[in-house]
Amino acid sequence: MNPVDNPYNPGAGAPPPELAGREPLIDRALATIKRAKAGRAPKSMIMLGLRGVGKTVLLNKFEQLAEAEGCQTALFEADAERSLPEMVTPQLHRLLLRLNVVKRVGHDVQKAFGQLRAFAGAFKVSIGDVEFGLSNEIATGDLAVDLTDLFVVIGEAARARNAAVAILIDEVQSLSRPDLSALIMAMHKIAQRQLPVLMFAAGLPQLAKLAGDTKSYAERLFDYPPIGQLEEDDARAALTAPAEREGVQFHDEALAHILKETERYPFFLQVWGSHAWEVAAHSPITRKDAEEATRRAVAALDQGFFHVRFARLTERQLDYARALAEFGPAGADSAAVAQRIGLTVKQAAPIRDEVIKKGMAYAPTRGEVAFTVPKFDDYLRRKMGDAPAKQRVRV
Repeated sequence: MNPVDNPYNPGAGAPPPELAGREPLIDRALATIKRAKAGRAPKSMIMLGLRGVGKTVLLNKFEQLAEAEGCQTALFEADAERSLPEMVTPQLHRLLLRLNVVKRVGHDVQKAFGQLRAFAGAFKVSIGDVEFGLSNEIATGDLAVDLTDLFVVIGEAARARNAAVAILIDEVQSLSRPDLSALIMAMHKIAQRQLPVLMFAAGLPQLAKLAGDTKSYAERLFDYPPIGQLEEDDARAALTAPAEREGVQFHDEALAHILKETERYPFFLQVWGSHAWEVAAHSPITRKDAEEATRRAVAALDQGFFHVRFARLTERQLDYARALAEFGPAGADSAAVAQRIGLTVKQAAPIRDEVIKKGMAYAPTRGEVAFTVPKFDDYLRRKMGDAPAKQRVRV
């Protein structure tokens, strides 16, 4: 069929043509935004899930909802190579410029600009060619204190304009522990003051534990909705609804094959749907078309999506990951993985931690380890071949 008419959108973070199965969470986010605007204390949200479940898509959707409700937004992706002040300052500067348009003259926004200048100066941050000058406001150089002060004055300025502020952060697990601690403390103060500032964030499953270990009250400060595979009906809708809008149908056997191969993960549904469209000569898309789509999808993922992650791992980390792959997608007991590579739990622990820090694995429960990337275990078995009963890695 004509590739120009292909309705699927398998890009990273790209919105699918049919955002199926996420309506309850979207409704919940909208209610939170409206509570913030109404001056009622909102409870911020941190979505948790593996790669490819649509967390970034949902963050972008929440940003759209907030802006449609007249809120000012700041969205960025956390990067382990950059500090929180570097990432948040340009976004807050943009937010304040937009907030200032709501009411051209206002001491509250000018105070917020001053606090931002002091904050940027304390942490040596600039925005493009704009260097922040001196400010009458005070920054201590302590990130927890200064970020809290900055969020408070921004919240007060928003409240004076009957507005709300939404801060949206992707890949939160990439923040350093001090940066994550400062962010949690700032949002805690916002909650205590009942200011109209809310946070929508997303990260890998280990984030809830990281937040709780950083500040014990984090488990009560945020909601942590899990984002996972779609229910079968929703997965079917994600495939069929876009095709039907183009006058194309799927055979039931083709649908069943794709749902099995993708394990109903939203990103993979888009990948398989796109390839099935290009394989099929006409409607309806058949089981044979779906099987050829699987072959092409796996080859494309192996060359791109999976290979990029494979290339980030060192030799000993790959040995650990390959041993973990033997236990399938559910993961394994850390002791069992260590035994498979001929190490004690203590010897293997640093390697396990390295793989987790690179975002390739997480601990579902204490003493366990699993991949954060769905189907990565299948890829490693294809890529690295059969694993011996024990592998020796350099410790």
